[in-house]
Amino acid sequence: MTDEIRFCETPLLRTAYLDGGPADGPPVLLLHGWPDDATTWDRIAPVLQARGWRTLAPWLRGFGPTRFLDPATSRSGELVALAQDALDLADALGLVRFAVVGHDWGARAAAVLASTTPDRIVRSAMLSMAWQPGQLETPPLRQARAFWYQWFMATDRGAAFVRAHGKAFAREMWDTWSPPGWFDDAQFDAVARAFENPDWADVTLHSYRVRWQEAEPDPRFEALAREQVAARTIDVPTLVLQGGDDRVILPASSEGKERFHTAGFERRLLPGVGHFPTREAPARVAALIADFLEPSRLQA
Repeated sequence: MTDEIRFCETPLLRTAYLDGGPADGPPVLLLHGWPDDATTWDRIAPVLQARGWRTLAPWLRGFGPTRFLDPATSRSGELVALAQDALDLADALGLVRFAVVGHDWGARAAAVLASTTPDRIVRSAMLSMAWQPGQLETPPLRQARAFWYQWFMATDRGAAFVRAHGKAFAREMWDTWSPPGWFDDAQFDAVARAFENPDWADVTLHSYRVRWQEAEPDPRFEALAREQVAARTIDVPTLVLQGGDDRVILPASSEGKERFHTAGFERRLLPGVGHFPTREAPARVAALIADFLEPSRLQA
């Protein structure tokens, strides 16, 4: 089946999403990261669909054809905002329980969902990061150096640069977060059209500023943020896939997280793969995710 671009109105957004697979199949939300878009799942979704899953891959707020309904709505990039968007989409589509697979920003949103609404989540797969409870801690120096772009965006000059040269800034991440040679200009240019969304810069800047307390959070997500910080464990079966040569979220950062998971935890390191495993090693990633999700079909 060919995925179709559909639109769904939620309380805050007109969300664009790719819908594929059997309409009556168990649903799985596929949440992309930054700087990427919903097409990152193009070679993953067909494998899941062949196993009977209905795949739903939205463009996150600030990306591609997804738009805010009200010009006055805060262009928050908080991780809890992304998680609430996913819940709102699930509610609008009538999904009571669903699996969630996320990469980068999407993985962080998946972790919020699994830690705060385990009754809704069948299984959770997180790509390129792992979860631990509480507020984000100041990272070790090697990780802090890899996060240079986040500190850059926390400055006024950095913010001005992102607003003026967003695509060039995103291209720098594609060029440096993984071993070279995994993409070409045409592939980047196709994805970068999603960054032409008028809210992309605002959402991007707010996301990285607010997580380090350099911007004010949106009060509408305060309750969910409190729940997320208070959560001590994830009580949903969890898979973490980490590129062994990820040059931005260093592989060591996902080690030793088993103690935070009560319903099963598996971490798989992908040798030679960087920060974009869905694009760098789609066959391996699709097979691992499909195998991980298979048992949940009996529980959906």
